[in-house]
Amino acid sequence: MEVHSFFLHLLIILLTARVFAELATRLQSPSVLGELVAGVVLGPSLLGWIEPYEAIKLLAEIGIILLLFEVGLETNLMRLARSGGQSLLVAIGGFVLPFVFGAVLSYSVFGLSMLVSLFIGGTLTATSIGITIRILNDLNVQQRRECQVVLGAAVIDDILGVLLLALLYEFAIGGGISFANSGKVFLFIVAFFFVAPIAAKLISVVIKRVEGSTGVPGLIPTMIVSLVLLFAWLAHEVGAPELLGGFAAGLALSRRFFLPLGVALHADPKFAHRIDAQMRPIIHLFTPIFFVMVGLSLNLREIDWTSPYVWVFSLVMFAVAVAGKFIGAFLSGGSWYSRFAIGIAMIPRGEVGIIFAELGRESGVFNNEIYAGMIIVITLTTFIAPLLLKSYYARFDQELHAGDSPQDIADELEERKKQNEAGSS
Repeated sequence: MEVHSFFLHLLIILLTARVFAELATRLQSPSVLGELVAGVVLGPSLLGWIEPYEAIKLLAEIGIILLLFEVGLETNLMRLARSGGQSLLVAIGGFVLPFVFGAVLSYSVFGLSMLVSLFIGGTLTATSIGITIRILNDLNVQQRRECQVVLGAAVIDDILGVLLLALLYEFAIGGGISFANSGKVFLFIVAFFFVAPIAAKLISVVIKRVEGSTGVPGLIPTMIVSLVLLFAWLAHEVGAPELLGGFAAGLALSRRFFLPLGVALHADPKFAHRIDAQMRPIIHLFTPIFFVMVGLSLNLREIDWTSPYVWVFSLVMFAVAVAGKFIGAFLSGGSWYSRFAIGIAMIPRGEVGIIFAELGRESGVFNNEIYAGMIIVITLTTFIAPLLLKSYYARFDQELHAGDSPQDIADELEERKKQNEAGSS
């Protein structure tokens, strides 16, 4: 492809993604759905204007890495500590049940291979912490007790989901299950939990010292993007997905991380705000390309929509995806109003599920029909959760508040006070 044609295609992708994202938000749906639809419209499924060629794939790869960086950046391990056992029960139940049910049904009922079944189960596991946080923030209930449980569980779900993704990736490229390679991936992940905070702490010290004396703008995004790319390269070198490096970098750079960098950033909210402010435009530039790429890669014309297989498969997996999260929420204790709120908030799969599905497609594990079915499930779970949660809080807000203890109310007021002080600074 000639350079000017690539520029034109990139222009169309960015503008179309933005227009459809705006339409999605006006319909009170996550913007990711609009970006996914934009890819379907531009790709072979509808208009056929743009194909998923290599240059677009490379930009999408950067988008995946930065997307997982953002997920790690939003991960709050302090919430996990506060919510404690309830979050753990919700996360384990909501992770294990969809994975087991999805894999077993795919293998025994739909006659798929073990590797394909495991990938399907994995796609149904992790809750999209990014979408969950946006929903709760829009409703202004993020400091409520049940929301603390949700966010703590979503943190665990994301971590478990990335671990499972790394293992399934290793199984896919290795042609089968290798315990030696699996052990290598686990060692890499454990090493990152020690190395990432140290590396991030060092780079934060360098940024602070150099930022005041440099006359060249852009130091913070340059240094942080370099760290993300370094972690992505290291991930590939040991046989794990590059996106795992992005997640580790985001986790280490999170201002809420409980290791040294988190302490430094929490004590200096202005510095933390500069990192957020300067990185997010870069993240929001590249990540829509990934979601558009997902839509471009989905050729809906090749699917036999008259076949009941696609519809039965999608509906069964959607039921598994929803039921698994609700059963996990019912294990959390508390009032039934609270349990239902937790279950609804844990439904959306969003970008995490799409990453699973896309990796399954690229590695040749998913054929077009299975891939399309999983995209349908992810889209439904992502679309339905904001609508249900908004309606649920509007109807049962008083019942949910009735279960709060005086300490819960005091903690909520204290958290809002801290947020207001940080925002004003």
